[in-house]
Amino acid sequence: MIIVVIRHGESEADLLDVHEGRADFELTVKGHRQAIEMSKYLKEHYSINRIYSSTLKRASQTANHLSMEYNVPVCYEADLMEFNNGLLAGLSRDVAKEKYPEVLDCPIDQAYYGQESMITFRERANQVLSKIINQTKDDETIAIVSHGGMINQLYHSFLCLDIKSNIIFGTGDTGIHVWKIVGHSKRIIKGNLCDHTIGIE
Repeated sequence: MIIVVIRHGESEADLLDVHEGRADFELTVKGHRQAIEMSKYLKEHYSINRIYSSTLKRASQTANHLSMEYNVPVCYEADLMEFNNGLLAGLSRDVAKEKYPEVLDCPIDQAYYGQESMITFRERANQVLSKIINQTKDDETIAIVSHGGMINQLYHSFLCLDIKSNIIFGTGDTGIHVWKIVGHSKRIIKGNLCDHTIGIE
């Protein structure tokens, strides 16, 4: 089983420099180009049987490009959405910092400002990844289109890392991560591959 995990392309929020999270911004023109090139790259290297995507626009629009390239429908999973950042969604970083200052050492089972707790975020990743893996046959390759924060949680879930682990798996616009499961063995084949975005303006 091969799992190809992909972050969405550049969104309008990236240009506005606001907190995105659950704010539902669309892809920019550049973001669409990134998604097109990502889809072409994957088509050359992988035979994808199924595509899963977050329901937020920036991810679903990215997944749609992949769907058109492979002629495979998209399965939308709300649990693949980005971290629920509550009242910070869509706010400029300066305004958010003033109105909702960061709470240091917040327990993992608690949250502020209408956000979800870190334990809820991790459990959401655990549940959706387990569901997708259980639906995938050993000889299949599937794609998951999601968001930076959620992809980091999916990594932690895939590798069974402690919920308090501070390891961060970064990912750029349409960054590609390839995981492989053979029996009980799990492998990271590629991490944050972004070569297809070189030269895109």
